[in-house]
Amino acid sequence: MTALKKSIHSIQEFFKTESSSGIILMISTLIALVIANSPFSAIYFELFQEKLAVNLIVTEINKPLILWINDGLMAIFFLLIGLEIKRELLYGELSDFKAAVAPVVAAIGGAIVPGLIFYTLNAGTEFSDGWAIAIATDIAFAIGILTLLGSKVPIWAKVFLTAVAVVDDLIAVLVIALFYTSSIKMVALAIAAGSFTVLLILNFTNQRSLVLYLIVGLVMWVAFLKSGVHATIAGVLLGLTIPANTRDEDSESPLEKMEHWLHPWVAYGIIPIFAFANAGVAINGDMIAKAMSSTLTWGIIIGLFVGKQVGIFLSVSAIRKFIPDVFPDKKGTGLILYGLACLSGVGFTMSLFIAGLSFTDAELLEYTKVGIIAGSLLSGLIGFLIIRAGINKLSVQNP
Repeated sequence: MTALKKSIHSIQEFFKTESSSGIILMISTLIALVIANSPFSAIYFELFQEKLAVNLIVTEINKPLILWINDGLMAIFFLLIGLEIKRELLYGELSDFKAAVAPVVAAIGGAIVPGLIFYTLNAGTEFSDGWAIAIATDIAFAIGILTLLGSKVPIWAKVFLTAVAVVDDLIAVLVIALFYTSSIKMVALAIAAGSFTVLLILNFTNQRSLVLYLIVGLVMWVAFLKSGVHATIAGVLLGLTIPANTRDEDSESPLEKMEHWLHPWVAYGIIPIFAFANAGVAINGDMIAKAMSSTLTWGIIIGLFVGKQVGIFLSVSAIRKFIPDVFPDKKGTGLILYGLACLSGVGFTMSLFIAGLSFTDAELLEYTKVGIIAGSLLSGLIGFLIIRAGINKLSVQNP
């Protein structure tokens, strides 16, 4: 199978999984909101604070269930992100410079503008640590919404959205590593660095046993957990070291094997569990009034809904001037691109994750959830309507 065919096949498979995953993610979120506002709310909130201890002989990890989900299960999600980033860099849209320019510049613009909007509204306040909450895109939600428009969505639009999401994830990973790291414990960090070095050696010597990589990756995860650097970074680094080359043309590489194996578990298990554990917020008039009077909430809403679409669409418009043939020259193209920019403001999963790193105060976390849900709903609805209008223009042009 050629690199091009592999890339197209991977994107098709990605869409099949992510679109249905987006629906399950919506259901998980709704269930969390219903339970959090039911007579069972106390059980729901207390459940995720229950501590779970695991003895690993050389060390013990004793964390609340919510942290096992956010630091443990989400490390597997970040492992999948690492695999997807590597695949896109080697075989996908990001492997060709001209094709990569648009999604890379769009994702950077879509991260900078929301971050600036949030920080402008909250500079000098206790909320300023949350500046990165609005920079993320939830690819499962975004693709789930896009697939509601059916088969008339152009292939280039799906490929562009996927590529932007991959770069967006890479930016989020870098932000987490650089800005959301607590006090560093050097011995644990040295063990993590040593583990990563071992993974690089395994890769350079073309070791293909995934079990070996997973064992060393587990050691690296524990070391990062103890070091103060967020443990999910271990998942990304592990993903980047998994070999992507095949021994013969028709066989799967270790990267492809792991990606195909992980994708359904992450899409249908880990992400819905994360959403269920983190999206629950007790909604009442007093809380909503407080949330909607806070610049924290509005920074997230405006960042996701306005910042994302402005940052991405302005970046894309500039690219179209310098590289005119990067997108089809048809009537509805501009509308579809603007709709995709809006759709990128659906920041749910990664936004909730970064919110959890930004704040520990329960009330502030409630405000962030209100902002994330409101901003994501607005972005998803408006993006859907604009893309549909763009598709209708294409249909009129090409009946």
